[in-house]
Amino acid sequence: MAQNPNTQALSDAGVSIWLDDLSRDRLNTGNLQELIETKNVVGVTTNPSIFAAALSAGHAYDDQIAQLGKAGTSVEDAVFEITTQDVANAADVFKGVFERTNGTDGRVSIEVDPRSARDAKATVAEAKKLVEKIGRDNILVKIPATVEGLEAITETIAAGISVNVTLIFSLERYRAVINAYQLGLEQALAAGKDLSRIHSVASFFVSRVDTEIDKRLEAIGTDEAKGLKGRAGVANAQLAYQVFEQAFSTERWELLKDKGANRQRPLWASTGVKDPSLPDTLYVTGLVAADVVNTMPEKTLDALADHGKVTGDTVTGEYADANAVLDAVAEAGVDYTDVVDQLEEEGLAKFVDAWKDLLTSLDEELAKSR
Repeated sequence: MAQNPNTQALSDAGVSIWLDDLSRDRLNTGNLQELIETKNVVGVTTNPSIFAAALSAGHAYDDQIAQLGKAGTSVEDAVFEITTQDVANAADVFKGVFERTNGTDGRVSIEVDPRSARDAKATVAEAKKLVEKIGRDNILVKIPATVEGLEAITETIAAGISVNVTLIFSLERYRAVINAYQLGLEQALAAGKDLSRIHSVASFFVSRVDTEIDKRLEAIGTDEAKGLKGRAGVANAQLAYQVFEQAFSTERWELLKDKGANRQRPLWASTGVKDPSLPDTLYVTGLVAADVVNTMPEKTLDALADHGKVTGDTVTGEYADANAVLDAVAEAGVDYTDVVDQLEEEGLAKFVDAWKDLLTSLDEELAKSR
């Protein structure tokens, strides 16, 4: 099969395309393999909302749920069994990509229980449990970038486990995430770990920044404020890439690199456009740079394949303009710190709610077979 020219152009520009979705139907039908072969998909990310949607649709999980119910499995253990099986099977699909890219891509992400996001010890314990259960080298454990999560990131990396740091909204927190990663690598090195086998991405959220800032700009109501709508998300991410370039060019990093360490790549998350007045590929074509990941919902991937225009690097020459956009947003009366703090709280709450909904609905299904 031939690759789509638009997704190929994005890949050629240095962007790894990961799908922000996973379901057993997608695995069973061969759709995931097809996306690898036709749309340059080289990885998958999941989260509690994705798993909740997958289990509520169709009948692909019916047999396993019935078996778990008959065995008297608790709902917590049932979720663990079902989600880790999907991730293990997806990791097998991506094994060829993983080997071809020397571990950079071909990755499948699975998130720790979001209810543990503010408990570093519980997060690390679950990360180790997930890695042991799935038993594949090409997974990433997703850990939210809360203040408590920073400690968990360092300890998990130090244990030699590859991590996808999620729910990053602010430049300040992103710098702290990079520091946590490098500290973990330093501890891993001291413990005799092979740094070349440890990988990480830092998931910087994009569209949610625009959604919240645009709502505040609309409420301010001036022409200047309204003229800034739809611009802050991309600007924020562009400046995150500048942070990435700076943090991975220091003497501290060079010492780790000489020992075989891999850079923690930026990953653009929340790239589905939520405002219909904005171009539906804005958070793809507007964030093209070398050595980044863009994880897309299928709707965004299809839009890129259909009409996305990749024009080369749209990030590294934009730092001055990006700073000007965020300065103008602040001058209009929007408090950046308040926005990113609110988004972190809301993001965690959404994941916790999705997880609780998943437990409730699955418990009802298990009860039918008990």
